Amino acid sequence: MPFGYKSMVSPFVIPIFIAHQGCPHQCLFCNQRSITGAAEGMVTAREVRETILGQLAWPRRHPEAPVQVAFYGGSFTGLTLARQRELLGAAQPFLAAGQVQELRLSTRPDYVTPEIAGFLRMQGVGIVELGAQSLDDRVLADSGRGHTAAQVRTAVACLKEAGIQVGLQLMLGLPGDCPATALAGGRRAAELEPDLVRLYPCLVVSGSPLAELYRQGRYQPLSLLRAVALAARLRAIFEAHRIPVVRMGLQPSASLEKAVLAGPYHPAFGELVLSRLFFKQVRAVLFARSSGQSHRLSLAKADESIYRGRGNGNVKRLTALGLLEGVETVFTPGQPRQSVVLTQVAS
Repeated sequence: MPFGYKSMVSPFVIPIFIAHQGCPHQCLFCNQRSITGAAEGMVTAREVRETILGQLAWPRRHPEAPVQVAFYGGSFTGLTLARQRELLGAAQPFLAAGQVQELRLSTRPDYVTPEIAGFLRMQGVGIVELGAQSLDDRVLADSGRGHTAAQVRTAVACLKEAGIQVGLQLMLGLPGDCPATALAGGRRAAELEPDLVRLYPCLVVSGSPLAELYRQGRYQPLSLLRAVALAARLRAIFEAHRIPVVRMGLQPSASLEKAVLAGPYHPAFGELVLSRLFFKQVRAVLFARSSGQSHRLSLAKADESIYRGRGNGNVKRLTALGLLEGVETVFTPGQPRQSVVLTQVAS
């Protein structure tokens, strides 16, 4: 069984960017160059080998961590089979030598067949992330995705049958979407039992068709507050199904920040979501405490930032609710993250 997200140690990922290659579709929200900052030139097998060698030569914080080579951007299985063999083949010597344990890639749901899934598994691919974006056919059509929700379900089944772990990438605030639709889609996605999920807010980036709709007043992106709230509710759905949400928000970069025209962009979007969820968790524990008694609230030292919130906002809200009266808050090194321990203190 591939290690992927079943491993106790997070993998060391060597990224290879093939921005926009293998995908003939122009989705409304997409401008791959702005998102990744990568040029659209053809990556060669030699460049793949050199990238792997260079990354392996660097000292690693956790040398025991398994190594993945990940092909990001574009739609990998939309490339010709010869091109797929060329790129995957460049990593084969490292797999054979045990320097790399697994390959991963991203692609479109409609570019996955049983034959493709079997080919990928034989090449050492252990994780495939599908750019599903939505599980609602109307939203997919309005966004110009060119595939259906049924094709997402079929692709997941094909990959699982081949023994490949599956990731689903979902986007919040697409044209035609609304919170009810997004949450229903999240529940349908959870039913597919993916091995991991990524949540991205839809941004208006320069050079995308969505940018023109925005200029015409025909598209209104989510506010940051609404996007954070929706991502928090979706994350809760996946947590209830024990499905890890490994990222929320796009990876910050200078090129992305320059390209964003509108939408809920924040370089620490994921932390904002975690902070919202943690606030609700702490609030529930404090509400349930015995009144008139002194208590100690123990939180993980690593969670201090998400507990406090942006601008210490969470603490201010808890104070305004009167929930911190008679409560001593301590941050304990080594305490499990996102755990809340409330103990009564003797008078």
